Amino acid sequence: MEFPYPILVCDIGGTNVRIAEVAEPGGPLGPVSTFKTANFPGFADCVEQALAQSGAPPPRSILACGAGLVEQRRLHMTNAAWTIDGPQIASRLNLSQGILFNDFEAQALALPTHQPDWLHQIGPNLPRQPGPQIVLGPGTGLGVAALRRDGGRFLPLASEAAHIEFASATDEDAAVWPHLEHFHGRITAEALISGPGLARLHVARAAASRRDARARTSADIISAAVLDPTGQEADSVRHFWRLTGRFAGDMALVFLARHGVALAGGILPRIVGLLDATDFRRAFEAKAPMDHVLRNIPTWVVTAPDVVLAGLAAIAAQPLAYQIDYRRRAWRSAGAGQAACWDEGVWLSIV
Repeated sequence: MEFPYPILVCDIGGTNVRIAEVAEPGGPLGPVSTFKTANFPGFADCVEQALAQSGAPPPRSILACGAGLVEQRRLHMTNAAWTIDGPQIASRLNLSQGILFNDFEAQALALPTHQPDWLHQIGPNLPRQPGPQIVLGPGTGLGVAALRRDGGRFLPLASEAAHIEFASATDEDAAVWPHLEHFHGRITAEALISGPGLARLHVARAAASRRDARARTSADIISAAVLDPTGQEADSVRHFWRLTGRFAGDMALVFLARHGVALAGGILPRIVGLLDATDFRRAFEAKAPMDHVLRNIPTWVVTAPDVVLAGLAAIAAQPLAYQIDYRRRAWRSAGAGQAACWDEGVWLSIV
C-alpha cells in the first residue's frame, strides 16, 4: 500500500475544515488553511477552494478524518450535512489514492507522533505501562478512540462512546441535572462534554441557582471565564473539567488504558488555565472498586495545534506501520508493487 505524493491531509470538523499539503514522505506540513464547513456543499468543493487559494500543485493522495461514522470508503458527518464518498472524490479530483478515518480514530493513530512539548501533564507524571492508550476530547461533538500495539504495528480502535448515557454522580451534578436540555431526547456524554454541551451545562447551572446565564454560547462562556476566573462562567468551566475527568476515567476502564489518556479536541487547550489537576484526578480516579487501577494511569492535555494532521502524514509515510484495512478502505484499488494490505488478521501480498 502506498500514498503517492504530494498529499493533502485534512481534518474535517462540524465547524471547521483544516487542510495542509505534504510534498514528500517525512516532509514538513505546509501551511494549514482553515475553512468553515457550513460554507461548502461538500468536502470536494472545500478542497477545490483550498487548492485555488494556495496555488499548490494538485495532490495525488488525500488522507482525511472527519467527525462521524466511517463505513469503509464513506464518512457520514455527525454534526454537519456532509456525506463524504471517497471513490467519488478520487474521481472528481483525479487522485491516485485516498482514505478516510473517524476524527478520533485519526487522533489515536497520531499518538505515537506526540512530542513532550506538545503535552500538558495533568497530575503526577506517572510511568506509562504496557497496554492500550486512549484519546478523547470535546469540540463540536465528543470523540473517543483507543490505540494498541499488536505484532509491532499500531491498531486503532474507533468508537461511538460519546453517545452513551451520562448520569449525575455528585451533589453538584444532582442539582443541575433536572435543568439540563436533552440532546436527541437523552442526556449523553456528548450532550455535556462538547462545545454545545458546555453551553447546556452553564444554562442549567444558572437555572439551578435561579440566576440569569449572562453568556449562552460556549465561546462567550470561555471568554468570560478566562477574563474572570471567579465568575459564574469560570465555575461552569471547572464543572465541565470535572465531568471530563469522570468520563475520561470511565473510558480508561473500558479500554484498560494503562499506557495513558490523552485529552484533545478544540475546547480543552483553550481552557487549560482553568484546570484544577487535583479536582480532575479525583473525578478520574473515583471508580471504586477500580480506583487503584486509575491511580496508576497518566493523563495529559494535547496543547499543540495540528497534531492530527501530523499523524495523518505519518500514516502516508509509513502505511504498513499501522494495522488498517487498506483493501476495504482505500479509495483506489492497490496496483502492482503496492506491497500488502491487512485483511482479517493476515497481511496479503498484492500482485
